[in-house]
Amino acid sequence: MAKEHHYRVRLVWTGNTGTGTSSYRAYRRDHEVSAEGPPVIPGSSDPAFRGDPARWNPEQLLLASLAQCHMLWYLHLAATAGVTVLAYRDEPTGTMVEEATGAGRFREAVLHPQVTVADPAQVELAESLHDRVGEFCFIARSVNFPVHHRPTTEAAPSAALHDAG
Repeated sequence: MAKEHHYRVRLVWTGNTGTGTSSYRAYRRDHEVSAEGPPVIPGSSDPAFRGDPARWNPEQLLLASLAQCHMLWYLHLAATAGVTVLAYRDEPTGTMVEEATGAGRFREAVLHPQVTVADPAQVELAESLHDRVGEFCFIARSVNFPVHHRPTTEAAPSAALHDAG
């Protein structure tokens, strides 16, 4: 039997400048995303859609969710496979297509994980684990566009191993 997990967040629009949505230019796209426990995320729309560039937009948050999910499953698979990951970073990119009507959709996302492992003999195994993440990542399995990954994996210099221990 499948388990269900339920999530709840709060979204509050904070962009009313006094006249609400009386016109397209009359309001800010600012909002706050919150949930029980973590700090508030200040949000807006993409600057291309009159948003505040100092705030997170939904497109960035979608990419962040994909990258987070990939990383967390990757680290799980690495630990299970006996691969010691010492560092992990990613700078994901995404392409959204906007149609003439103003509607849009993501065409693809590309993750660029940069992984450092402890054992040079496990670089190939560590790299191959990225291919398995797609079987498990809840977010990637839920979107209707391809999520690619282009990892680079290297072994830590031997001096770093002594510092990490």
